[in-house]
Amino acid sequence: MSTNFHSQYYAYELTKQSSASSVGRLSQSLINATVDLNPHQVEAALFAFRAPLDRGALLADEVGLGKTIEAGLIISQLWAERKRKILIIVPPPLRKQWNQELMEKFYIPSMILESKNFNEMQRSGVSNPFHQQDLAVITSFQFARNKDSELKRVNWDLVIIDEAHRLRNVYKKSNKIGRALRSATEGFPKILLTATPLQNSLMELYGLVSFIDPHIFGDETTFRKQFSRGSREMSQADFIDLKQRIKPVCHRTLRRQVTEYVNYTQRIPITQTFIPTEAEWALYERVSSYLQREVLFALPKAQRSLMTLVVRKILASSSFALSDTLQSLIRRLDDLLQGNNVGNLGINKEFYNDVDEFDDTLEEWDDSFEELDINDLTEEEKHALILKEKQELQSYYNLAKSITENAKGDALLLALESGFEKMREIKANEKAVIFTESRRTQNYLKEMLEYKGYNVVLFNGQNSDPEAKKIYQWWLEKHQNDDKITGSKTADMRAALVEYFREHASILIATESASEGINLQFCSLIVNYDLPWNPQRVEQRIGRCHRYGQKHDVVVINFLNSKNAADKRVFELLSEKFKLFDGVFGSSDEVLGTLESGVDFEKRIQEIYQTCRTSEEINSAFSQLQEELDEQIRNKMQETRSSLMENFDDEVREKLRDHFEQTSIQMNRLERFLWNLSKIEGQKEAVFDDASLSFTKDNKKYQFISRMKKEQNSENVVHFRLSHPLANLWVEKAKKRSLKPKEITFMYSDYEGKISVLESLIGKEGWLSLDVINIESVETEQHLIFSAVDTNSNQLDQDICEKLFLLPATDHEDIIVPGSIENTLGYIRECQEDAVLNNIMERTAEYMDSELEKLDKWAKDLKVKLEVEIDEVSVEIDYLKKDSKTIRNIQEKLEMNKKIKELEKKRNDMRRNLYDQQDQIDEQKDTLFEEIEAKLQQKVTKQHLFALKWRII
Repeated sequence: MSTNFHSQYYAYELTKQSSASSVGRLSQSLINATVDLNPHQVEAALFAFRAPLDRGALLADEVGLGKTIEAGLIISQLWAERKRKILIIVPPPLRKQWNQELMEKFYIPSMILESKNFNEMQRSGVSNPFHQQDLAVITSFQFARNKDSELKRVNWDLVIIDEAHRLRNVYKKSNKIGRALRSATEGFPKILLTATPLQNSLMELYGLVSFIDPHIFGDETTFRKQFSRGSREMSQADFIDLKQRIKPVCHRTLRRQVTEYVNYTQRIPITQTFIPTEAEWALYERVSSYLQREVLFALPKAQRSLMTLVVRKILASSSFALSDTLQSLIRRLDDLLQGNNVGNLGINKEFYNDVDEFDDTLEEWDDSFEELDINDLTEEEKHALILKEKQELQSYYNLAKSITENAKGDALLLALESGFEKMREIKANEKAVIFTESRRTQNYLKEMLEYKGYNVVLFNGQNSDPEAKKIYQWWLEKHQNDDKITGSKTADMRAALVEYFREHASILIATESASEGINLQFCSLIVNYDLPWNPQRVEQRIGRCHRYGQKHDVVVINFLNSKNAADKRVFELLSEKFKLFDGVFGSSDEVLGTLESGVDFEKRIQEIYQTCRTSEEINSAFSQLQEELDEQIRNKMQETRSSLMENFDDEVREKLRDHFEQTSIQMNRLERFLWNLSKIEGQKEAVFDDASLSFTKDNKKYQFISRMKKEQNSENVVHFRLSHPLANLWVEKAKKRSLKPKEITFMYSDYEGKISVLESLIGKEGWLSLDVINIESVETEQHLIFSAVDTNSNQLDQDICEKLFLLPATDHEDIIVPGSIENTLGYIRECQEDAVLNNIMERTAEYMDSELEKLDKWAKDLKVKLEVEIDEVSVEIDYLKKDSKTIRNIQEKLEMNKKIKELEKKRNDMRRNLYDQQDQIDEQKDTLFEEIEAKLQQKVTKQHLFALKWRII
């Protein structure tokens, strides 16, 4: 049994805001997360708050360490503090993954904002759809750039940019997306996530840092002159200066530093070769040759390159998929023959319908196919050519329809046998996810595998077949009494299909829509029936299974057409250069990070397929591409990055060990507080079970979240957590309660455990007061201050008072606190408040010193730039004077002297203006520092919570 005094203390402890110098800064997000957090993720989130978050941070942990979880912790903490204007900018394929993980791991609802729903909202009267209430907004780079004016009109609490290395060339004028986003997000706190903060030049680091804080470096010119030569050519002093400047905003952890906490499994590759039948190979050769022609009427010029890519994907998938695609091309030619004006049609939905998630590729695809001019042809000539092309496509269609034996499909049966044998060997679930790029191939494979006795479920971008609807209804009925149902049919359908696969099916056949946003850690066998050319897509597919929570090695089976020279070279690149299929982590950040965009790489591969006709041409083109990749992967910046961005292993490991201990203590403490508070506040409404940490209310079962982390498959229960509306209600009820002084008996005898510091107080009594002090400065902090004495006027430490409230207790009659006791407790409280404020003032002074040093360096950079510009003009004058002496033509000599005089005048003007401009820089620096000083002024408010007379028995 506990009292309302306990409940109020717990409520304030659960919701107080702490300094980023302790794990307590993340209290609310730690207790809300349904993922087992690793200490490096806690450290990264704390670093971001220490940055401080009024500007942001660059989180650059190596790939595979969970940067999304780090960002989720930060978002979750801000969310708990009611700072909910959150914008997340990501590459298109990652939008659903973020949407899903925010909800699954942190219970944060979000909206993916794209053209369709943006326009719908505006038509319905919403002036700015970026302005959402209690919804994080997720959008793509391109869409954010296109809507930058609307984006900047929202006062964002935080902007997250994932895969931020796409913006590392923002200093270049050609990087239009980067520049637009930097301008649109200026002044808002930002978290940039990337495993590859710099790849080829330190200028890339300059670009990313300028996104976060434009006053860390002077400008591009001074940075380039001082730092951009690399660590070997840079002086030791400059290198130390550079490291000190970026240290407050850049954080990086390496995989080797976290192996104590993170158990990684291996990837095991298996290559399944197949030889197409004569008919299949004839179909491939003829259609491939057709696609290489310069003039095609079936593929409109505006989409020629993109549509060619689609045909090639489907051609490599199956003849069953290809026949319908050919039919849609034939229908297009029929329209042309009938005189319909379809020559420049954009995207034909029927044509693209077979390939999922193609909007993502489309968004990044710049179609610039050059076609021969056919305007010289007469209408009769065009008609004849179109008719001939239609007849040709009809012959391909007839050939495709005639093929009944599929060599690749037969090979799949062999692959599954060997794959499941490996699953039995490593004692993993006998489940496989098969990826194909075509929905028609998906249906063919389902029919074939079900005939062979496999239990199969489909997953695609539509999920509208009768079986999917049946599974969806089963799932809704199953979870009608818990909180797994989100209300979004798309999200719930995806969850239903995954759950059905986990519990009932042995095979999930998925299109590209399953490569993002779903977690399949319970499956350890991946089959790339169709292998994408985009390495980032491949990594996303494998990452569905090879991720946190995977207990077994993951087997990756890739299909390879042994007759196709180009397919072999693509597989070689993905396997040997990008290292996607083996090892502990898959592709390294050094390698995958060389790609600005996987779509650009895909276009390079497409170009080879389109232009090369012989094996020799194919091998030559791929060898050239491989040489380019080798040059990028060798990466001359690797040495600089390791010495600049990384800390000593021992230092990092010690810090992580400390965080691991602190986080465990904090979690246990807060979970105990939330559970006890719930029992006190909900005792009249709910029935509680301490053994299972669950309770029943209104015929619903609520399971405490600490158990949910360990039992993710708990059914028909509501996940109870601090952010749950019911928990919010109970916490606020406890905080608002007015408590009159009472006598409280704390019962150590009923406590299950041992608290040594309290044993000496058994049989004693005294007085206690609790106050809360709020300080707004660099950070907003709340401190709970206990003032307590025993009857002999001995002061009780803060730690002892906190431990008192771990004991069960009963309250008695109201009492009046004597004036002498109030004075004693008031004096103790003032001393403790002074200690807290002094500690904060010391931290504030350190922050001011570092900010002043930063601004001094920034101002010095700009002043040096002015002097460098004068020197450059002087050097130019000296060169011209030397050249003038060699000129014999009088007219040329006069022109040269005139140019020299103009430059000398310019230099004199620059010298005269130098001090004025330097003064202006100093004034600008002083203004910036005054703004910082204003932020650092302490605003202190105090609130008395309760007083009581205590006794321990």
